[in-house]
Amino acid sequence: MSTTTETRLEFRKLGARIGAEIRGLDLSGDLSDATIAKIREALNTHKALVFRDANVHDDDAQVRFASRFGPLTQAHPTVASVDGKPAVLPVDSENGSANTWHTDVTFVVNPPQASTLRSITLPAYGGETLIASAAGAYADLPEELRNFADTLWAIHTNDYDYSVPKNLEHENAEERRKEFTRLKFETAHPVVRVHPLTGERGLFIGGFAQRLRIVGLSNTESKDILRLLQAYVTRPENVVRVNWEPDQLVLFDNRITQHYAPDNYDGQPRQLNRVTVAGDVPRGIDGRSSTSIQGDSSAYSETVVLPADVSGARL
Repeated sequence: MSTTTETRLEFRKLGARIGAEIRGLDLSGDLSDATIAKIREALNTHKALVFRDANVHDDDAQVRFASRFGPLTQAHPTVASVDGKPAVLPVDSENGSANTWHTDVTFVVNPPQASTLRSITLPAYGGETLIASAAGAYADLPEELRNFADTLWAIHTNDYDYSVPKNLEHENAEERRKEFTRLKFETAHPVVRVHPLTGERGLFIGGFAQRLRIVGLSNTESKDILRLLQAYVTRPENVVRVNWEPDQLVLFDNRITQHYAPDNYDGQPRQLNRVTVAGDVPRGIDGRSSTSIQGDSSAYSETVVLPADVSGARL
């Protein structure tokens, strides 16, 4: 199979609102700045990019590619990395499935701007990753609901009851939960986040916001409103279903997407490795920035400082 050249990047759309793929682009080498700029442009447009036959066969190549988009985070604020690879998080079915809609690490004040996932061990069937456009969800809101969401702030935390029925829990669930919550984080984020590069507005909610509350509202009121807003994120029009192949890498914009890994492969082994790119502090449409309530994320990730306002926020 011929290799796609750096000067001719042709991404094929996977859906009207989110997702595009390219086959045969060799990501293992030293890609030019122009190529990285084109990939960034495609990411801004499509929000999730699938690289098939990517020639990324080890963690070092994945780390090298991800680092072209900015400084890398540690693997996770609380969960152990791949041995000897501090930026690489194993996403392994032996530790359970991430089968809840979420945006990566939103419980810290500076969540990753982008995530990469690389296929390692795949089941014979199932095991896809679903990625949803938070911008599509925001655009779908009726004007009255959109105006209401613009005013809301939500508390995100890693310390919550996962609410998984005991008969469906993984055998290591309790140990995994203790590891995940060994350090407690809470952060107040705007429910509507302005993307700092494109100016798009998206619903910045997901699993880590589901278990606590919207600022100023009761838990019951918060859950009802978050459930209503989340239903717009997961509308089929806003979701791309990524089927995994060997030698595949997926790059998605963590600022304006959510993702979900359905547990639909009957306990077969499934492993991906994740590397994430450090991000900025989110801002709402009024220009106010997210604030940390509990937990220091500085050891996990530096904070990307953006140039003068390019977000379209109303300052």
